[in-house]
Amino acid sequence: MEFRQLGRSGLKVPVLSLGTGTFGGKGGMFSAWGTTDVAEATRLVDICLDAGLNMFDSADVYSGGAAEEILGAAIKGRRDRVLISTKGTFRSGEGANDVGSSRFHLIQAVEGSLRRLGTDYIDIYQLHGFDATTPVEETLQTLDDLVRAGKIRYIGVSNFSGWHLMKSLAVSDRYRWSRYVAHQAYYSLIGRDYEWELMPLGLDQGVGAIVWSPLGWGRLTGKIRRGQPRPETSRLNSQVVVDMGPQVDEEYLFKVVDALDEVAKETGKTVPQVALNWLLQRPTVSSIIIGARNEEQLRQNLAAVSWNLTKEQVAKLDAASARPKAYPYWHQRGFAERNPPPV
Repeated sequence: MEFRQLGRSGLKVPVLSLGTGTFGGKGGMFSAWGTTDVAEATRLVDICLDAGLNMFDSADVYSGGAAEEILGAAIKGRRDRVLISTKGTFRSGEGANDVGSSRFHLIQAVEGSLRRLGTDYIDIYQLHGFDATTPVEETLQTLDDLVRAGKIRYIGVSNFSGWHLMKSLAVSDRYRWSRYVAHQAYYSLIGRDYEWELMPLGLDQGVGAIVWSPLGWGRLTGKIRRGQPRPETSRLNSQVVVDMGPQVDEEYLFKVVDALDEVAKETGKTVPQVALNWLLQRPTVSSIIIGARNEEQLRQNLAAVSWNLTKEQVAKLDAASARPKAYPYWHQRGFAERNPPPV
């Protein structure tokens, strides 16, 4: 397993990490993702560690906290062998302060995650989303306090826009508080908006991408093709899940899948393996979060590493997945001499 620096930090993370969104299966959305119990999770962790994958990602809202509890049970007795990444900010209760990135809620959220995970520290703690109702200074000072207390080792964000992230980094620099080194962002062959602003920002500011939903919200599994019925076990069979995730035009999806099929035949790999490998060759990507309902899916995803697509194959996928850019990015690309694309 290859390891990469996480942004501008000294921490090295595996290029693949295991997401725990399938752990627990509580609630309409998460039950559609998977219903992995402690025994199954323990087996998946075993396979990951054997393959050199030692980072596991969760969040306090996954199955109402059950995902963190199951992960904690699955790694019990081997905490020193793993990296734990989890998230907070989203609503975790009915109270007025049970949501957001205030000092009150972040301390409450971190303490809850530590308890459920059965650990006294979190390796990477990320804000699950931006809280525009809390001063950035309050949020960052709280996170810095938690780092100094030894409860968090590195901090990151998820789903921030460029100005959210840049403002936060500037405030951290001003007060010499702990700095975000990771951005857990949606990025896939059918969702390339990350490249427009967040990727150049990550390169400039030393923020590594931890990619979520690298298979386009379950659309790049190789099982969804033009003129074929959707598989019975797809998360896309749940309207709740579809509405919560990125929207993708079907004709565009099929065009990308056609290109993936061509490259898969050339390489002897599967469609998901090709889609994941493409991401691993993109700038700023430190780790890709893979999911698995079962052992077979996990082993398939693990086989996306230890080989590389050729430049020609990458170019073919780039061309098939290219989309018109929003303003001002299309204008900036027209002046590539002064605004070169990220490399």
